[in-house]
Amino acid sequence: MSVRVVIGAQWGDEGKGKIVDILSHKADYVVRYQGGANAGHTLHFEGETHVLHLIPSGIFHPGTHCVIGNGVVVDPVTLLEEMDRVRQTGAELENRLFISETAHVILPYHKQLDQVGEHALGQQKIGTTGRGIGPAYVHKVARVGIRMGDLLDEKVLRKKMEINLTEINTRLAAYHAEPLDLTGMMEEMTRAAESLRPFICQTTSLLHKALADRKKIVLEGAQGALLDIDHGTYPFVTSSSPTAGGACTGSGIPPTALQHIMGISKAYCTRVGNGPFPTELDNEQGEQLRNAGHEFGSTTGRPRRCGWIDLVALDYAVKINGINELVITKLDVLDSFETVKACTSYRINGKSTNVFPVSLNRLEQAEPVYESFPGWKTETRDIRSYEELPGPTRRFLEFISSHLGVAVKIVSTGPGRDETMVLSDLYPE
Repeated sequence: MSVRVVIGAQWGDEGKGKIVDILSHKADYVVRYQGGANAGHTLHFEGETHVLHLIPSGIFHPGTHCVIGNGVVVDPVTLLEEMDRVRQTGAELENRLFISETAHVILPYHKQLDQVGEHALGQQKIGTTGRGIGPAYVHKVARVGIRMGDLLDEKVLRKKMEINLTEINTRLAAYHAEPLDLTGMMEEMTRAAESLRPFICQTTSLLHKALADRKKIVLEGAQGALLDIDHGTYPFVTSSSPTAGGACTGSGIPPTALQHIMGISKAYCTRVGNGPFPTELDNEQGEQLRNAGHEFGSTTGRPRRCGWIDLVALDYAVKINGINELVITKLDVLDSFETVKACTSYRINGKSTNVFPVSLNRLEQAEPVYESFPGWKTETRDIRSYEELPGPTRRFLEFISSHLGVAVKIVSTGPGRDETMVLSDLYPE
C-alpha cells in the first residue's frame, strides 16, 4: 500500500496537475479531496494541452481509477461539460470515474451569490473566481447544503431547493439582483442528475477497500496550503482545506494511512487574487517571471502576481502539512536571470524573524530578506538528468532542500511529461 498526498505548498498554481499525472502512471486511484471548479490543473502531453477543473488528473492513464471525494463542491453542469471534453480525447470514464454521494452541489444560486457579494465588497473584495465555491461551502457548514446523492431523488431535491431559494432571493433583493426561478433550476439539475447517476456512489467504502487491497492511492489537492481556510492568509483564502488534514476529511482516508506528503513549489512564487505577498516583484523582474512562466490563470486567465521563492512561507507549509517530499517546478523560468533570489527571513517593525506570521497585519508589514545566487544563464528544458544541470542550478536547489530539511524528489523544467527529473523511486517495491 502507498498513499501519497500531493499538496500545493504556496498560493496555488504550482503545477500539481502535471505531477499527479506523472504519479498516476503507477497509481491505482487518484482522489480529488477539496475545492471546486475554481481550480485548473493543466496537463501537456502528446502535443496537446488539457485543463481539468473537477476530474482528477489521473484520468488520462487507462489503468487509474479517479474519485471526486466528499470534500469537493461539484458544479454538475460544469462537470458534465468536462466529462465530454475528456471523452473526446478517447479516455474512458465508465467504471473509472466515481463521485462521492456526499460531495456538495454548486447550484446557480451559489454563483449568483458569489458574484453579487464579491461586487459589493468593492476595494475589499477577496478575488474569487465567481464560480460559487464559497457560498456552496457556507451552505455546507450551515447544514442546508444539497449533496450529490440528493440529486438522485427529485422530491428531496425540490423540497431542499424551495427552502433555500426563499432565503436566497431575499438576499439577492438586498443586492438589487433579480430573483431566481426554481422551475428552471430543477429542470437543469434533474437532467444533469440522470447523466451523473451511474457515477455517484459511496466513495469512502470504495477507498477503504482499496486500502485493504494495498492499492497505490494519490490524494490530489487544489489551490495551495497558504490558501487554507484555517492556516492560510485569511481572509484572502479559499473556502476549504487544501492541507494534509483536508486530504483525510475530504476523502475518508484516515491520517494513519498517509505515508508520503508531497509538497509542490515553483522555483519562484506566484499568487492570484488579493492578499499579502511579501516577495512580490512589482517591477521588470516580476514581469519577466510572468512572461517566461506564462503566468496567467488556467481557470480565469487573470495575470498572476510574481516574486522570488519565499522559504519562510514554504517552511510554514512544510510544518503544517508534514511535507516529507519536495517537488520544484518551473525551474526553467529562471534560466535567463543573472541573479536568482530566495527569501530566508522577514523584517517586521525592524525585527528579524523566520516565523511565518499568520496575522494579516503583521504579514502585510513583512519585508523579505534575501539570499542571492548566481544565475546559470543556460537553458534547462532539454536536460533530463540532475547531474547534467549547471552547478549554480544544483546549488540553488540544494540550498532550498537544506533550508527546509526536505529532500527534493522531482524537478520539473517544462510543462511536458518528459520535461521532468524524478530523482528517486517514488514507488519502491
